[in-house]
Amino acid sequence: MAAPHSARAPIILNAFNMASVGHINHGLWTHPRDQSSHYHRLDYWTRLAKELERGLFDGLFIADIIGAYDTYQQSVDVTLRESVQLPINDPTLVVPAMAAVTEHLGFGVTVNLSYEQPYLLARRFSTLDHLTQGRIGWNIVTGYLDSAARAMGQPQQLAHDARYDRADEFMDVLYQLWEGSWSDSAVLRDRAARIYADPQQVRRVQHSGPHFQVDGYHLSEPSPQRTPVLLQAGSSGRGLQFAARHAECVFMAVQDKASTAALVRQLRAEAVRAGRQPGDIKVLVGMTPVVGATTRQAQEKYEEYCRYASPEAALAHLSATAGIDFSTYERDTPLLQQHRSNGIENSIKRLANGREDYRLGDLLDELALGGRYATVVGDAQQIADEMQSWVEEAGVDGFNLARTVVPECFGDFIDLVVPELQSRGLHKSAYAPGTMRHKLFGLGDRLPAHHYAQQFRQPAQGGGAQASPSLSTQHAQALA
Repeated sequence: MAAPHSARAPIILNAFNMASVGHINHGLWTHPRDQSSHYHRLDYWTRLAKELERGLFDGLFIADIIGAYDTYQQSVDVTLRESVQLPINDPTLVVPAMAAVTEHLGFGVTVNLSYEQPYLLARRFSTLDHLTQGRIGWNIVTGYLDSAARAMGQPQQLAHDARYDRADEFMDVLYQLWEGSWSDSAVLRDRAARIYADPQQVRRVQHSGPHFQVDGYHLSEPSPQRTPVLLQAGSSGRGLQFAARHAECVFMAVQDKASTAALVRQLRAEAVRAGRQPGDIKVLVGMTPVVGATTRQAQEKYEEYCRYASPEAALAHLSATAGIDFSTYERDTPLLQQHRSNGIENSIKRLANGREDYRLGDLLDELALGGRYATVVGDAQQIADEMQSWVEEAGVDGFNLARTVVPECFGDFIDLVVPELQSRGLHKSAYAPGTMRHKLFGLGDRLPAHHYAQQFRQPAQGGGAQASPSLSTQHAQALA
């Protein structure tokens, strides 16, 4: 029996994907019906986008990494054989093609700012915001792979908190470019007067900080959202502070509802301390649904999928994430006992979920489907029950649904689970108009006035090409 109608707002539904063969549930590219090996073809992405819009999904969230998983066996052998997020393409380049065949679907793309310069990244996202007519979001990451740092000419990546310090300054520069360089009325397009843009309404950005020196004008005219919807995945103390200042949607990849609820409360409290409202941040969690017309059919499908999945490939992925070469362990190795009093212990504790006797064999059993996201197997009502439970018990706002066998995993969800969610008032029956930000929050296209970025905006009246009074920021930066 279906659960009673929910009075909550409709949940946010994103498909979770990557411009690669393997993403979260590793090994399933070998399934005869899987099409993920077509990731380098535009029609793979355009068909997916149209299918997701048919299901009224809010967005397609495209993950990305820089570097390769080379911790397991101290090599990339398993990574390459099993295509553990390698090879991987640039996720931003497939977005315009998908935008051209859809009208409402949003696109959240991951770009690692640790290896970017803000001046050019600002133009890239403004371009995407123009081409999608305001349907672009940016998943802000600072990276975690030393292999990426080495590939970019650095001996190793910056320390964790130092990466976020640099990221804060990076965001300050971006806000100056996106929000402050061009006024809303700068673009005139006056053919008769031969004035495309009014020079008096375009400001020169002058920034001098510990990490970045910028002196120039934003290269793009104001786009529908100006700043893309800001997404972030990170649950460390410093990561939560960064999210509380900047993020509009936060992705949490955790397993337990109680610990997730505590993290959600902590994040919202941090947002209030940063001068924002608790509802200014939407929280999403990862989930892998396997749905069938009946419980039995769902279980049979799950067992079929598991026959193609690769727990070893998932272990290679986790080895890089945790910084541990799990290939040196036996199945009965107690993981927590191996890593006392060092930085790796927290990673193991998250995997063990509080179990002191947690062993490598337990971890491998959990990787039966090739990944560790919460896997829900059942008919439409059972899947919807679990999703509703996460919303009500953990306080989350929506889900990133990890792919299994593409494209049927999303088609099955749309055909079976979406109607059930709609019957409970948990999923929309039609798209709202407007940009991605307006669809998510219903408050317009731009960042709200109380967001940290507001201090970098041009005044509503005036503004010119000459230097203006400095804005005070924590970095003592100036916008001219």
